[in-house]
Amino acid sequence: MPKIDAPSVVEHRAARRAALLDAAVALLHESPEKVPTLAEVGARAGLSRSSVYHYFESNQALLAAVVEETFPRWQRRFDAAYGDADTPADRIRAYVRENLQLVADGEHALARTLVSVAQSHDFNVRSAEFHAALTAPLAEALRELGEPNVDLAAEMVNAIVLTGARRVEAGDDVAAVEAATERLLGPFLNRS
Repeated sequence: MPKIDAPSVVEHRAARRAALLDAAVALLHESPEKVPTLAEVGARAGLSRSSVYHYFESNQALLAAVVEETFPRWQRRFDAAYGDADTPADRIRAYVRENLQLVADGEHALARTLVSVAQSHDFNVRSAEFHAALTAPLAEALRELGEPNVDLAAEMVNAIVLTGARRVEAGDDVAAVEAATERLLGPFLNRS
């Protein structure tokens, strides 16, 4: 039996799996245009390629696991920001801030990479569900502020956020982009 480096086999396997996922994410951040091989992921995690196959049978299975770990982490981040918001305008601010901060943290690049390399029906469904969960509080905030066409307004807010995200990716200061976005969204934010 191989040597384990945790109190139990279950904990050992969980730690190895987490190390492989962390390695995959790190490699995707470093080279977003390239899907890392299982051998590369194993090497980064300190495991042999054959050991990686005990956890993931293919690159697609590894990418699916990255998605399943990443989306809930992002959702918790947004949920915490929405939970700290006292007013509908504060929820819109939280939506803007967290989206821009994801870009500043490099997470948006990971999302783009996952979209480009993990194309499948299941991934597309999961991605659409995740996006809907993230934007639902935005739509609700707009509704509470009396916006008559919530879908259109939410799409327009997203367009502004996307433009801000591009500017952050290009090197603009995230705080400056957030402030500019808040000024543009003033009519919504000043309704509360």
